[in-house]
Amino acid sequence: MGKKLRWLVPAALAGAAAWVVRDIPAAMGAKPDPALLARSPQFRDGRFRNTAPRRDQEPGVLRDAAREMLFGDKVPRRPAGPIPLVSTRDGDPADGLHITWYGHSSTLVELDGARVLLDPVWGERVSPSRLVGPRRLHAPPVPLDRLPRLDAIVISHDHYDHLDLPSVRILLRTQTAPFVVPLGVGAHLRRWRVPESRIIELDWTESAELGELKLTATAAQHFSGRGFAGDGTLWASWVVAGPRHRVFYTGDSGYFPGYAEIGREHGPFDASLIQIGAYAPGWPDIHMTPEEGVATHLDVRGGLLIPVHWATFTLSMHPWSEPADRVWREAKAHDVPLAVPRPGQRVDVGAPPPVDGWWQTLA
Repeated sequence: MGKKLRWLVPAALAGAAAWVVRDIPAAMGAKPDPALLARSPQFRDGRFRNTAPRRDQEPGVLRDAAREMLFGDKVPRRPAGPIPLVSTRDGDPADGLHITWYGHSSTLVELDGARVLLDPVWGERVSPSRLVGPRRLHAPPVPLDRLPRLDAIVISHDHYDHLDLPSVRILLRTQTAPFVVPLGVGAHLRRWRVPESRIIELDWTESAELGELKLTATAAQHFSGRGFAGDGTLWASWVVAGPRHRVFYTGDSGYFPGYAEIGREHGPFDASLIQIGAYAPGWPDIHMTPEEGVATHLDVRGGLLIPVHWATFTLSMHPWSEPADRVWREAKAHDVPLAVPRPGQRVDVGAPPPVDGWWQTLA
């Protein structure tokens, strides 16, 4: 019996290790077809480019940011207690505009009878690994397989906190909606066995029309990559338009002049979903501060501002509650209508709930 146990234990450990690492190569995705990328004006010398150089790529900036993350001032980067979740749904999307934020950037937009799911991330970690990488600070408010029928699944870019293999697998099984993605991101989906008929890849300014729903990829100031090589796929912000309502989603981006152009061409918007979290002094061109988020909302001519990209994962050095505090203060200073829902709370954009500071008790 002793000899058998000595053989079984290493075998069990090896099996567990294989289970842990088996999805890592798949989660990292696949390289896109260069011929597809070459049609984009943003693709030059083998990679996608922003409209202006990123300052975080200057020598020493990323090194200093990493040092700050590891050894900087200790601030409460996690909530002090359980984040309140809302797991019930009220109403039907037949009329009006409703927005449900599930945490981080994952959001359901229901407008004019259509449903669009943005950047669904239901996985436990934003990482290719099951064991390492930023872990959820709260559970998903509802299981992904309990969402209503979707008309489109929109991805802003291929970073792990926006494109999640476990979530794609669930949506592949439970939904029939197409994935509408920036150029090159379709290669990851193909590796994950998403049918070609469910993949729509767009360059900036290109649109997909699904019945009366129109989805337009617009510019953003960011980067991409799921491995060591970066910028092999495009990143985008998105215009979600129905016959009566319009919503703008920034994706991840630094603040840049392109927002005013988007506002002139596609605005005004009934609501804007604005990235406000995971900012740092060394990353001015890839993530906005809350104040820049309010400026973006004004640039695109937004109606109701709903902040996203905060609360769910610790991805930067700022205190957990700081993005919401700062965006609330800045919105009041500019008389901008604001809703800060709890994860899972469905917001009627025509009659939004008052901001109540629910996060402040967790600071």
